[in-house]
Amino acid sequence: MRLPLALIANVRLLNSGFRIRHSIHNGVTKTSLLSSHNICSGAERTWIKPAGFDTGVKTYNSLTKQKEPLVLAQERIATWYSCGPTVYDHAHLGHACSYVRFDILQRILSRIFEINVIHVMVITDIDDKIIQRSLEVSNISPTVLARMHEEEFKRDMQALRVLPPAVYMRVTDNIPQIVAFIKRIIGNGHAYVTSQGNVYFDTQSIGNRYGKLVNLGGIVGELGAQDKRDPRDFALWKASKPHEPHWESPWGQGRPGWHIECSTIASSVFGSQLDIHSGGIDLAFPHHENEIAQSEAYHQCEQWGNYFLHSGHLHLKGSVEKMSKSLKNYVTIKDFLKSYTANEFRLFCLLTRYRSAIDYSDASMSEARSTLSTISAFCHNAQAYMQGHLQCQPIEEGILWERLSATQSSVRKALADDFDTPKTVDAIMSLIHHGNCQLQPTAKALTSFFLLKIKSLQHYKSFVFFLNNVVEELVHFRSEVRKFALSVEDQAPQDPLTGSEIQKRHPQPDRVPLLKVCDALRNNLAPLGVHIKDRGTNSTWEITRRGETRKN
Repeated sequence: MRLPLALIANVRLLNSGFRIRHSIHNGVTKTSLLSSHNICSGAERTWIKPAGFDTGVKTYNSLTKQKEPLVLAQERIATWYSCGPTVYDHAHLGHACSYVRFDILQRILSRIFEINVIHVMVITDIDDKIIQRSLEVSNISPTVLARMHEEEFKRDMQALRVLPPAVYMRVTDNIPQIVAFIKRIIGNGHAYVTSQGNVYFDTQSIGNRYGKLVNLGGIVGELGAQDKRDPRDFALWKASKPHEPHWESPWGQGRPGWHIECSTIASSVFGSQLDIHSGGIDLAFPHHENEIAQSEAYHQCEQWGNYFLHSGHLHLKGSVEKMSKSLKNYVTIKDFLKSYTANEFRLFCLLTRYRSAIDYSDASMSEARSTLSTISAFCHNAQAYMQGHLQCQPIEEGILWERLSATQSSVRKALADDFDTPKTVDAIMSLIHHGNCQLQPTAKALTSFFLLKIKSLQHYKSFVFFLNNVVEELVHFRSEVRKFALSVEDQAPQDPLTGSEIQKRHPQPDRVPLLKVCDALRNNLAPLGVHIKDRGTNSTWEITRRGETRKN
């Protein structure tokens, strides 16, 4: 995929200055990384504060487990990579929560701190889950399934008003780059090829540097493979199986492992240094941990990503489990938006820290809706006051200006402290409270309000009289058309002995369309509250409205 020149132009690559040491292991030449920081000591996992532009923001860095100054490699430019969806099913609120939260962070950086965020997101469109789902759904290939859910995901993000990244990049569009990435890791002595055609990352080759994000302790790596040297080793390339999508490689037909796609795509855009990497907390291990290992092995650098930001899980109220497809305890974004708006969900996210777990319930959404309603009402009243449409007691504007200035300072301070949105919302709601105290209507204003209500009621009655006349004329015209359509050209023949009709005559064929049009008009008016009832060639009507009925 060709990347926009403007995107690449904003990226600066750094050299790390490593020395390389070669050794022999089982007849294979291996390469270790050495640097002036003595990475073979206990300092291997020490975070190195970047040199560059200090944004004035402190953010919690999962690499250090504490807040760190956010320093960017380039002035006012943040390179940001995020793990996108594995597109095998509908996106749910758990996904939405993470994407909306990081959208909020990016907007804060760009609008409050004037940082140009260059955001790249990968779409995982080949994966075990996608293949399995395509087998479960007949007559749909993995490619078609993935494209279908990818487009649905993008529509969901648009509906949630999440800003799109600078570029979406699919895994299947970057297979040659992934193969080249793996070849270099093998060449650097950090991966091996098995007799079965699989390629695994050699975690032992990087020593204690594996485990930068999490304390591995007794954690065992990816299960299910029998041809690995170490349980912690993870797949870079998987040998193909019957009836699975596959691509050619130096190790035979196969497809990429899960983690290698992100390292390859992020590196193809941003090179050997990345400012910010984001994702849900469940991706910290093994996904992000393995990304770090293979990226630093590829670039021969000691720190590839400077800041790892993780969002907390979304839980259904009363459940300790996160919302997920595997647990079948999820609400799709499409279904959610039938009951709530995108802004209500965004405010729901703003009411908690992005790193914290969040409980979803009707009560929590009602709180978000109520808060948003208070904000909207204040903005409406303030606008009405400035336009001279709201009569109220004299405003002490000097006090309000002072409170506004103090709130702006409080908001900036809160957002600079690891994007503290709950404290920010509290500061804004306090300002609104003091504003509402001054925007109280006077007695004269209330009198004017009631007079307007009475006047509008009079207009309403006039409109109802007009509407009745219109409906009466419409129904009368329809009745005349029906009479014409139901009439026959001549009388039905009679029995000469009894004088009765031999058979009932039907409307003439060329008049049947008129009857169909009349029926259609009756059916179309019903949802609008106009109900027509036909009795022979005559018709009656009534208008129904909440709590009242008008008949004729």
